Amino acid sequence: MKKELISQIKPGAVVRVWEKIKEGDKERLGRFQGIVLAVKHGKESGSTFTVRATVAGVGMEKVYPFNSPMIDKVEIMSAPKKIRRAKLYFLRDLSKKKSREKIGVAA
Repeated sequence: MKKELISQIKPGAVVRVWEKIKEGDKERLGRFQGIVLAVKHGKESGSTFTVRATVAGVGMEKVYPFNSPMIDKVEIMSAPKKIRRAKLYFLRDLSKKKSREKIGVAA
């Protein structure tokens, strides 16, 4: 992933991650869109970011390594202007509407 894209992925940003999914001998692209809860380990080789989304009424989180070959691309849909926390784990207990109000995301 490019360094300028890595610097834009911050807690509170709404991202769409396109990942390569292997099913047998075939490979396809799947997308996962959600809010970034945390970015861990900064610019290290093992750095990760956590994305949370509600799929079919169930909260779902995925942890993606920045340097994973399984990530095809990451699109940043929106980002908050200012966020007061580095880890947004408190959003797990809130509804989608309440979490948007708390962090000020337009998406």
